[in-house]
Amino acid sequence: MSRTLDLVVLGLSLSSSWGNGHATTYRALLRAFAARGHRVTFLERDVPWYAAHRDLAKPDYCDLVLYRDLGELCDLRPRIEAADAVVVGSYVPDGVAAGTWAIGAARAAGGVAAFYDIDTPVTLAKLARGEHEYLTPDLIRAYDLYLSFTGGPVLERLEREHGAMRARALYCSVDPDVYAPQAAAPAYDLSYLGTYSPDRQPTLERLLIEPARRAPHRRFVVAGPQYPDGIAWPDNVERREHVGPADHPAFYSLSRWTLNVTRADMRAAGYSPSVRLFEAAACGTPILSDDWPGLDTILAPGREIVVADGPETVLHALDRTEPQRAALAQAARIRILASHTAACRAAELEAALWETIAASPRANTHMVYRNKA
Repeated sequence: MSRTLDLVVLGLSLSSSWGNGHATTYRALLRAFAARGHRVTFLERDVPWYAAHRDLAKPDYCDLVLYRDLGELCDLRPRIEAADAVVVGSYVPDGVAAGTWAIGAARAAGGVAAFYDIDTPVTLAKLARGEHEYLTPDLIRAYDLYLSFTGGPVLERLEREHGAMRARALYCSVDPDVYAPQAAAPAYDLSYLGTYSPDRQPTLERLLIEPARRAPHRRFVVAGPQYPDGIAWPDNVERREHVGPADHPAFYSLSRWTLNVTRADMRAAGYSPSVRLFEAAACGTPILSDDWPGLDTILAPGREIVVADGPETVLHALDRTEPQRAALAQAARIRILASHTAACRAAELEAALWETIAASPRANTHMVYRNKA
């Protein structure tokens, strides 16, 4: 049997990082997956808000195909039928219809179908409220594999309570060839990079805006779109509307510290590390973070990351000496490069897909047929 996999990913966006964290996740993962010798096709709904901010039109590691609606997606059925596996991501437009179609196309051709939930706690909260924006209870049971951005107890819950056939953690990751320390004099004492979210804003107020008020001699920056006009930013907080992925390493390198803030549903579920943790650590920038279950399985509090519970903790960290700051940053960088690179994650994805294929008689038939062709 050939060890090459033909994978189709139906995701929110690969071409644009504007206002979403999915694109950077897919880019790092799929580049590393292709580097392992596999073939990848990415299917993306062509929507105006991403078309206006497209920062990756032609990836060199996969075939990017844009489709305008479900009708055009259905025209791409031969792509699914030729693949060994199709992965449907969370927040795909018309995700229930698209997922149902993808499962049917994969099954008819003998392949396997997986769901990649980049928003697992948000998804489960939506399901509990009866909201089926991109996933239904029936679809959870229909997918052969449920890949989750959240690990820990949630995986067992997906299988036991929701009937997932096979739930595996697939955290976000970082590409160390892109995210690396840069020689730059720090311009900011503390930075935050993230799209506005109402449930994150109170934490941002407590861990950045209030410290900025108390330390007017220090410089802060908040970068990301969609922040309301009514926010009262202190004079020493700079606002940037958007920092594209290509500029992330420079942004982190200009920061003496950076802040990680977790969405409420993900904080409650735990075991949901943000890609910003991995990116900042790889760039050698020390991290302040809110607390959540499982954080200590990613980075060791006090040695590799500082857990902040209020403005006082933040200001105390900003007063650390340069050797103390550098030691914490280096420890975090070593940990992340050992366990959370895109290459690590691509190997995990490959293993999960082969495990699923091996357990599926449909897929075994498909692989025999494809390798004879």
